[in-house]
Amino acid sequence: MKILVVRYRFIGDMILTIPFLRNLRYAYPNAQIDMLVSPNSGEVIENCPYVNNFIYFDTTRKHKYEIGEGKKKSFWHYVKLLHREKYDKAYVLKRSLSSAMLCYFAGIKERIGYDCENRGFLLTKKIKYDTQKHESECFLDVLKADNIFIKDNYLENWVSEYNNQKADELFKLNNINNEHIKAVVSVTASDDRKVWNINNYARIIEYLSNEKGVQVIYIGAPSDKAIYDTLQIKENLKIPAVNLCEKVTLKDSLAVLKKVDFIVGNDSGTLHMASSVGTKVIGLYGPMPAEKWRAIGDDNIIIKSDLECIPCSLRGKCKNNIACMENITIEQVKSAIDTVLNKRFSRV
Repeated sequence: MKILVVRYRFIGDMILTIPFLRNLRYAYPNAQIDMLVSPNSGEVIENCPYVNNFIYFDTTRKHKYEIGEGKKKSFWHYVKLLHREKYDKAYVLKRSLSSAMLCYFAGIKERIGYDCENRGFLLTKKIKYDTQKHESECFLDVLKADNIFIKDNYLENWVSEYNNQKADELFKLNNINNEHIKAVVSVTASDDRKVWNINNYARIIEYLSNEKGVQVIYIGAPSDKAIYDTLQIKENLKIPAVNLCEKVTLKDSLAVLKKVDFIVGNDSGTLHMASSVGTKVIGLYGPMPAEKWRAIGDDNIIIKSDLECIPCSLRGKCKNNIACMENITIEQVKSAIDTVLNKRFSRV
């Protein structure tokens, strides 16, 4: 049996496929399970033991976090590639019309996925996409539609010894003290409408460093470095913050996230990365439905505004000047930090 799983683009979506992949492997312990993923974001689950091969789908360079190496390839290149592999079954977790077309034209006999984007006729087994459920549960619905029993739904991830050692070396080189409580502060997101005010983050970083004795670390893509450099100019910190942008790959970032005590940040893939390695999350949620996209994990904290327009799911231009993010207060975030610290560190 040869099975293809299609879920390319976006780091958070990659992480949330892990329970799906594990339950699929339970059902087909001896199958060849391959996964079509995007450049960069696919790296965050590259060590997943439930997948035999990752195929990198690189047809567009529109998204700043999805840029592959070399020349991008055409849709039809991947049609031919998948056709040669002669897959028996495809689970199309991507909800686009093009992803269903890809599997259809590749001649994959069984094609199971969501009945959306007017693509139902391209699938042999289609299910309703539930906009109210957490995304990880929606992925599992696809297995249920194929009569596969769901054994569990926990999140996990795998950090290699190489990336662990690299994170340790970066900590030493950048004077990240193991005696300090450590936190990642993540101020960026894939869409600027999901970003909390940068000046508010500067206040939170000062609070962590000067009042709570927490060493702050920044991680991100090379394109994120400039905004963190700006933050460091604004800071007057007892414990210096460390900017690791440009120094870490996504897999290195997983290792860093596993070594810190918690993360504070916008609704983004970085929060899902942190939760996948067991790090506590304080997430700031705005336009997107928080219960659907929250970082999975016990005691993770959701901070959001109470507005009638939430969630808008980023549909159309915001008429309220991103009030959903602007209305989140510094005191709310400080209170969440205190809650995490008081639970985990009796000395604080």
